[in-house]
Amino acid sequence: MRAHMALKYADIRVIIREVELSNLPAEALAVSPHATVPSLVLDDNRFMDESWDIVKWAVQQNDPDNWLGENNCYLQEAEMLVETNDYSFKEDLDHYKYADRYPEHPMQYYREQGEEFLQELEAMLTDNSFLLASHPTIADIAVFPFVRQFAMVDKDWFDQAPYPQIQCWLTSLLDTDYFADALMKREIWQPGSEDVYL
Repeated sequence: MRAHMALKYADIRVIIREVELSNLPAEALAVSPHATVPSLVLDDNRFMDESWDIVKWAVQQNDPDNWLGENNCYLQEAEMLVETNDYSFKEDLDHYKYADRYPEHPMQYYREQGEEFLQELEAMLTDNSFLLASHPTIADIAVFPFVRQFAMVDKDWFDQAPYPQIQCWLTSLLDTDYFADALMKREIWQPGSEDVYL
């Protein structure tokens, strides 16, 4: 989702091929040896199959609202957040979402583990409307989809949880065009399908 949002924000014209993870076509497997999505193939046949790499590449091509900041000043802080988000928080999120697969602990335990990152974000959002500034930056787009997933596991709990800054932050990002576009359902691509552009 974050790669899609960044490509939309940067107004980069790409052909989108929606695929089923459980039934990846040979063309997708040929592009990404890791069989991961999203994958981005560039005109010179280079490819990226890490969503964070795609986000950085897209915003470096076109950054109309200054997501990177002067001299890329937001990028280093974003990298540190992504390090936590993509590893420890993502693991906590997966355990929380699929707690029945991890019976070693109750669901609440996994939620509390994930809340450590939420508390860090909540503190950051007391200084600004967004994580690093008064406007969205590359850091917000990097972590937003994962926090959104965390919130959706038990929406009733999240809506009354002590994270008012995160709740406002999520709402403002949910209202963006690039989020709406990322959420749009598209037909599954098959060889011979007509090209669909972002």
